Amino acid sequence: MAEQVIWVNEQIDPCGIIYSCIACVDEEQAQACHDSFEANLSEEQKVAGWVAQVRQVASWDDVPVSALKLSY
Repeated sequence: MAEQVIWVNEQIDPCGIIYSCIACVDEEQAQACHDSFEANLSEEQKVAGWVAQVRQVASWDDVPVSALKLSY
């Protein structure tokens, strides 16, 4: 059986606090979400240290509790 890949998209503020988080199992959907998170950061936020990142995890247990979970 193939290992499951869960894509976790996060917007993180300069203090390292997750502001927004969406997790899904569809790579295309994850990329669209990441593009949206990236586009929604203003230049001021980027200069201040806000980041949008996407990462992979293998288990729903590794997804932050506050995440919106799609394709569960």
